[in-house]
Amino acid sequence: RDGAVIAEGWHRGPGHPHAEADALAKAGDAARGATAYVTLEPCNHYGNTPPCTEALIGADVAEVVYAVADPNPVAAGGADRLRGVGITVRDGVCEAEGRALLRPWLHSLSHPHPYVYAKLAMTLDGRTATRTGDSKWITGSMARAKGHILRQRTDAILVGVTTVMADDPGLDPRPEGAEPAPSLKVVLDTELKILPTAKLFTTPGPVLLATGPEPDPKRRAGIEEAGGTVLPLPLENGKPSLSALLKHLKAQGFTSVMIEGGGTLLGAAFAQGLVDEVWAFVAPMILGGGRSAISGKGPDVLTDALSLEEMRTEQLGPDLFVQGLIRKEEAASCSQAS
Repeated sequence: RDGAVIAEGWHRGPGHPHAEADALAKAGDAARGATAYVTLEPCNHYGNTPPCTEALIGADVAEVVYAVADPNPVAAGGADRLRGVGITVRDGVCEAEGRALLRPWLHSLSHPHPYVYAKLAMTLDGRTATRTGDSKWITGSMARAKGHILRQRTDAILVGVTTVMADDPGLDPRPEGAEPAPSLKVVLDTELKILPTAKLFTTPGPVLLATGPEPDPKRRAGIEEAGGTVLPLPLENGKPSLSALLKHLKAQGFTSVMIEGGGTLLGAAFAQGLVDEVWAFVAPMILGGGRSAISGKGPDVLTDALSLEEMRTEQLGPDLFVQGLIRKEEAASCSQAS
């Protein structure tokens, strides 16, 4: 209002107030006659929360500016509702940036799986550890801090049991200067080899163990006593089905998953065409051997290799952060070939 920010709000998850309602509650009477800037077109239906259009109308704002039209037919129509009561509405402002921000949620509306990020921290020759397993630390402090911010942005973090047994990670987001929002910690563990003393059972956030269809009762009891949940899944190539796991997470309301490793799990995700976006931290270091960031058969010819689009890079101290989207037509062909 008058060129100054009165209040900011954001949606913390299902059942919580939407961004508009959150910001309006903080603004109070100062919202009257102000302009509301919103990423997504204000919703116009009763779901887990009341319509944002009614909150904006009740606050007597003068104008609403939004980036992305709501593609959900159940919730759409907010712009028309606001215009109908005399509120000025501008749409499509910074739409590309808005779509990038909303990418996982937009993806969830039309796909059976959550949006999948592949997160890599590796040397120039694609290694995550030496041949003896030494991996602390390949990347520097700035890259690791960025990694915690990215964990904070995702609903679930997925790793293989080999990574847990080798590194004993906590898998909880610890962003500097921000209150941690714990993600679901998921471990792909075919035979429930994970120990109930693993560090991830003691860090913030729930733990889900994705295992085979007939888990050992004694091991299952030990994991559940440690606070974990066991999810039996059908096997696919001798491992719990990644596709079935992702469908389960989507059904539980998770819109994004970050796969952190290890190489076998990442290789399977890429081969099956399940990865949507890559977050890669590359350190200026060469090992010449050791643990691979991505394992698997791979393509026979370069023309079948996966490639990235909408690339962006960022220098983080000595390390390079590379972000890009998987070209989906290539991911599909790779999945069919594998």
